[in-house]
Amino acid sequence: MRAFDGQFSDNKPIRRNMDEKRRLLAELEQTLAGMKPHTSPSLRESIKGRIMELRAEIGGAKR
Repeated sequence: MRAFDGQFSDNKPIRRNMDEKRRLLAELEQTLAGMKPHTSPSLRESIKGRIMELRAEIGGAKR
């Protein structure tokens, strides 16, 4: 089955405005804080990396 134009499976990044990025950052920080100790280190590092990327994007936009 082929994707139609604009479908999420088009392998394009999702464009978010600053409010959505701030909301996503808060959600990821809550997720990281709520993780159990037995959560895989790779998942934990992946979320930390995305948090750092979002902080850089938000911080870069303020300048």
